Amino acid sequence: MAPTKKKESKPEVKTKQKKSKAVDVSQNKQEFTIWLGPQKMTRFEKARILGARSLQLSMGAPAFIPIPPEVTDPISLAKLEIDQKVLPISIRRILPNAEYQDIPLDRLMQPS
Repeated sequence: MAPTKKKESKPEVKTKQKKSKAVDVSQNKQEFTIWLGPQKMTRFEKARILGARSLQLSMGAPAFIPIPPEVTDPISLAKLEIDQKVLPISIRRILPNAEYQDIPLDRLMQPS
């Protein structure tokens, strides 16, 4: 008689989902405050946006501004778009406890 095999039961894996607290971004600039992180764009955020936008431009995405004749590369064009505050991009700053704030790019730019 052949020995019967015991079925090994696999332990259940339980995952706990964290609920994120989102911050409502108001269209009115007086009501909007940046409560997470510095009040201006960090060099890391600027580098990330510059790289992403220049990649988009090099892959054929349309520019948001008229292209000046002296601009020959996508990085220079992306810098101009950032400086003129025309990019419809938001920065998401996240805390370790899953709280985050979406901040539009034009709110992070220093007043000129």
